[in-house]
Amino acid sequence: MKARAPGKVLLTGAYAVLEGAPALVVAVDRYAQADTARKEEDPTAEVAHALGDRAPACDRGHLFHEGTKIGLGSSAAVLVASLGAVYAARGQDLADSEVRSSIFSRARDVHREVQGGGSGFDVAASTYGGVLRYSLLSGVPCVLTTELPEKLHFSVFFSGQSARTSDLLGQVRTFKERDPDAHRRCILALGQASEHAVRQCEAGTAAEFIAAVRYFGQTLEELSEATSDAGDGVIVPLSFKRLTVAAAEERATFLPSGAGGGDIGVFLGEAPPSENFLKRASQLGMHALTLGIDRDGVRVLPAEVPV
Repeated sequence: MKARAPGKVLLTGAYAVLEGAPALVVAVDRYAQADTARKEEDPTAEVAHALGDRAPACDRGHLFHEGTKIGLGSSAAVLVASLGAVYAARGQDLADSEVRSSIFSRARDVHREVQGGGSGFDVAASTYGGVLRYSLLSGVPCVLTTELPEKLHFSVFFSGQSARTSDLLGQVRTFKERDPDAHRRCILALGQASEHAVRQCEAGTAAEFIAAVRYFGQTLEELSEATSDAGDGVIVPLSFKRLTVAAAEERATFLPSGAGGGDIGVFLGEAPPSENFLKRASQLGMHALTLGIDRDGVRVLPAEVPV
């Protein structure tokens, strides 16, 4: 049995989602694809933890660029695709809401155990697909389907370098231990900015949503500055800041997706990025990725699709 699961792009809510703020995550049409007809020779740590020697072969090449991990949530997508293939091989319908809920809960638990934490928004995107409002209510995930504003355009750029989310989360924890009051102020500001962005996504225009995400990006830069001496990572690298300025010149915004660190960034505008923006991005080493929204989440693949 074969199954696939999409990757993800986080628009708002990085870090603050761990403290209960809502996040907006979009499932994208880059996939991990698993096949129970063959065993995986080199399973990821998450899949090995979940399935042991029953791990199906999984193709994750679409989540890499020239051999480098892009930052589209590959570990979550591989885990969900592998569990989906095993569930489907047992005769369970991946379109059934209870089956999906079971895959999400199992994958989120395993992901957190192996990675030492995390909210699970990437697992939700890989399981359910679409545009999701994701939050933790007293630690319990709340996943709601939503939509981006009409006339909103989003483009995703990859720097060519991977970033380790666990390192950046550790850096923020170090900041929290060193200066808990400053950490609280940063996370509170991020949370309020993300809540405003989510409201504008659900009830505002594209322009209002872009402005709200721009403000979220500014608060993320403040967290980046505050944590700059707490580790070797940088949440918002200089090249990303320069593209934020370039995006503002065309009434758009640009910010890191997820925990940051310099892997992927998202352009949000009422029109596609201009030739000047694309030229500037290329000069800074950024590659535009061709991505669309995946609406279906984890599902069975026809037998003839190669994996």
